[in-house]
Amino acid sequence: MNEINQKHIFIAGLDLEFKPVLINDDTPIGTQIARAGGFSPDQMAIVLQALPSGVFEDIHPDEIVNLVETSRRFIVAESDRTYFFAVDGQRYEWPCRIINGRTIRKLVQVAENMRLLQQLEDEPDRELADTETINLGEEGIERFVSRKATWKLKVQGVPLEFDKYEVTVREAAERAGIDLSLHWKITLTVQGHNSQDVTIDDTIDLRTPGIEKLRFTPKDVGNGEAAAAPRRAFNVLPVDVAYLNQLGLRWETCIGTDGLRYLLVHDFELPVGYSHRHVQLALQVLPGYPVEPLDSFYLYPHVSLMSGVLPPNVQLTAQIDGVVFQGWSRHRTITPWNPQADNVISQMALVEGCLHKEVGQ
Repeated sequence: MNEINQKHIFIAGLDLEFKPVLINDDTPIGTQIARAGGFSPDQMAIVLQALPSGVFEDIHPDEIVNLVETSRRFIVAESDRTYFFAVDGQRYEWPCRIINGRTIRKLVQVAENMRLLQQLEDEPDRELADTETINLGEEGIERFVSRKATWKLKVQGVPLEFDKYEVTVREAAERAGIDLSLHWKITLTVQGHNSQDVTIDDTIDLRTPGIEKLRFTPKDVGNGEAAAAPRRAFNVLPVDVAYLNQLGLRWETCIGTDGLRYLLVHDFELPVGYSHRHVQLALQVLPGYPVEPLDSFYLYPHVSLMSGVLPPNVQLTAQIDGVVFQGWSRHRTITPWNPQADNVISQMALVEGCLHKEVGQ
């Protein structure tokens, strides 16, 4: 035991902020502890000692406390009596008639990811907010229970529960099985408010009153109108067009949100071993292509290995249709780009080779 613990006790008031106080007696009585806390005998201070079990025990004014064998933490407050309440079946004492949810949490050490519920007769358990006060002076013992906190959200009609109150739209969509390789208009409905558009990377605070659901609507679906034609913001080589069409891929050429040119392949299938099976694949196409080489590639949504580990060198980014793609920095190191022979076909082969390599295929 260090010197400060040998010569000090730790005293807190109703704020439960424990501070070291010098005491030169290893067996003080309750009155001495109250005096060390700044109270005179005529103030009739209540002294509560923290026991190893976590509960606090009332120390009478003339009761001896052996500091060598027990706890040195005390609550000292001016009061004429103590009040009782119970949490999870364990009884606690408190020197004040009024107590709030935050104090109960701190006193009993209820974790942040747990809910604190007041048990009521003939009524469902009621969650106690941090700032809400309870009168312990009323008849009977107030009883509380702690429960693992869950927050609910409907996503595309699927009711989901989360063990945290801040959830990204992406996480909610993935839990509901939404195909994030498609283009979605995403709407958050909050009771009593107008629905609001959100993006896939926004965070929702599920503690907000009235939050009900997330709705995903395909961007390219209208009121019975034909689906929009794929974008062709610029041309690629005829051999590229033939290759992409032959594979049956849905592809577009577009100008990204970052102002750069991209060949965008929808519903691209990844090999087994990644956190997603289908993504959007993007290749940046410089204006001088095919003289200017195709280099690296981009995926959306971001992927990791099934182990949760990120593949190496995926720190590049591209911004397309308002979302951020994960850039894989992969370059030709043995055979340089040959504008006479290389094109989208050879670059797609490089992409597939890199993706298989990371999962050992």
